[in-house]
Amino acid sequence: MLPFSHHALRIFRRTGIAPLCTFPRNASTAVAPALPALPASPLQITLREYQEECIQSVLSYLDKGHKRLGVSLATGSGKTVIFTHLIDRIAAAQHASQTLILAHRRELVEQAARHCTLAYPHKHVDIELGKHHASGAADITVASIQSIMSGDRLQKYDPARYKLVLVDEAHHIVSQQYLDVLTHFGLRHAADWAKAAAPALVGVSATFSRFDGRKLGSVIDHIVYHRDYVDMIEENWLTDVVFTTVEMRADLNKVGTGANGDFQTGALSRAVNTDQTNDLLVKAWMTKAKERKSTLVFCVDLSHVTNLTAKFRHYGIEAHFVTGDTPTKTRSARIDAFKRGDFAVLINCGVFTEGTDIPNIDCVLLARPTKSRNLLVQMIGRGMRLHSGKQNCHVIDMVSALSTGVVSTPTLFGLDPAEIVEQADTKAMAELKERKEREQVREAEAADLAKKSTAKKLPGSITFTDYDSVHDLIADTSSDQFIRRLSELAWVAVGDDKFVLTTNSGNYLIIEPCDRDEGGYKVKYYRKLPSSVKAKSPYATPRVVAESDSFEHVVHAADTFAVEVFEFMWISKNQYWRRSQASQAQVDFLNKFRPEEDHLKPQDLTKGKAGDMITRIKHGAKGRYQKAHARQRTQDRQAERAETVRQKLQSQVRIGPLSAETFA
Repeated sequence: MLPFSHHALRIFRRTGIAPLCTFPRNASTAVAPALPALPASPLQITLREYQEECIQSVLSYLDKGHKRLGVSLATGSGKTVIFTHLIDRIAAAQHASQTLILAHRRELVEQAARHCTLAYPHKHVDIELGKHHASGAADITVASIQSIMSGDRLQKYDPARYKLVLVDEAHHIVSQQYLDVLTHFGLRHAADWAKAAAPALVGVSATFSRFDGRKLGSVIDHIVYHRDYVDMIEENWLTDVVFTTVEMRADLNKVGTGANGDFQTGALSRAVNTDQTNDLLVKAWMTKAKERKSTLVFCVDLSHVTNLTAKFRHYGIEAHFVTGDTPTKTRSARIDAFKRGDFAVLINCGVFTEGTDIPNIDCVLLARPTKSRNLLVQMIGRGMRLHSGKQNCHVIDMVSALSTGVVSTPTLFGLDPAEIVEQADTKAMAELKERKEREQVREAEAADLAKKSTAKKLPGSITFTDYDSVHDLIADTSSDQFIRRLSELAWVAVGDDKFVLTTNSGNYLIIEPCDRDEGGYKVKYYRKLPSSVKAKSPYATPRVVAESDSFEHVVHAADTFAVEVFEFMWISKNQYWRRSQASQAQVDFLNKFRPEEDHLKPQDLTKGKAGDMITRIKHGAKGRYQKAHARQRTQDRQAERAETVRQKLQSQVRIGPLSAETFA
């Protein structure tokens, strides 16, 4: 076993972290007697039922030859405990016995290292973090992704000696740095590890979404276990959550979208970090949650932290903050004081979204709007750990202008993000969703009854609604409303269970059913080729970006992808330009398909309505109308022929009393 260097020990003593290994009993070194005694290994404890199920699921997939696996577990479920126990459950193969754990933040690296040290006191545990360089020969190495990718540090890790690569908070695994590490270990492409020996890859995350629009499938082949936070609450592994939403009325329409798909930090801060909004936020907390003992507040940036801390103190509430710039010792002291209950409000920006264990948190105040469902879950998850004397966690969500793609706590339950709720627990939120769904069914039934036309079942098992003209079909928006109840984007129903989202660039997304044998839905991305490229089609080969058995999930996946690749103002259903008068160019295009006596004028419709009609035309509504009506005409002709035959037969039968000649 390779002991730690004296330099490494000094690092741990200076930062207050437990040492990451013990020295052999026969080691002769002056510092050995000074090391604190380690507690008994957690491997002696009994795992929770779902934790053992998770490990067994991973082992089962590995036994079947699969290599790249994902585990989706709610915050507070003990992800670190699970992957720590997993290390010894995976057998070494030939010379491959080492394990590498990757994380993207210092806190996660230190947390994983502590768990491994306590769990395996006789193994050599090393870290690759900042100025501390690991040897690459330890039984278990815990590395920050930034450090291992710095310079040539990755080269000392021999892939042939590793049995397992673990990734904490693995929703980051599609970033380029992680992809480069996986390439080094032969795990980047399925074809590579199928041909040669490669370590197993297990990614663990609380926000592992297969429907987030990113191609996680290029890295993770199977999500082998999933336990949602709602399930964990129902089974009493996590504390229940009570939700309250408060409308802050911040205008986010001019806040752009960053590279990560969320709001740009600087512009978002200018929109929400105002004296009026901060005052409203503190007053909302005082009204709804002042009796709470431990409130964690999430802000946008450092300026927001400063102003909000001052605002709490202005009202006589002791509040402290922690940021990325807070010195380690000061941070530890403030967190410890918060855990003891010395003060009620701890304010941060981006520090406590991941890898934080403060179980006494009984209130989470969301002072920053977000477009990221994952970030929202991470922030809420900080308050969901069980703690003595804690009945639930109160989440206060400061909801802002929702026309800009922001997500809020109601969206986690499939509700409209603009839904305003008052101290509703998870059960109440689920019931509210059920009531909304029943209401939607009633609305749909009422809309169907109100239609002038009736739906008829035609041969070929297709359903077609009779319209007076193709123009009525193109103008009908009733099918759009179904998907727009799920999405903030301007999806257009084009028939045959297909929905299209277009942009001013010509690129578009389409949601359509999968093949009959497969079932479910898929999202395809069509990218327009440059005019200089000579090809049969003006579009590149379509790319499938998401698939799901659930229509709702695939819509969320498509939305996430769309916000990342398209300019938001062109795809949002609530943008101001959609309500303005149609352009002459739009009207001219539509009039090509209308009789001269029925031409439209710009004032007859809005730009949004005109754009939707054009989308339906370009994606085959006219062709489907003609095809369906051709079928209808065929059916009508068949009915006419049958009626003619019936009348001829009827005319040959004499009406009246039968005579003897009749039987002659």
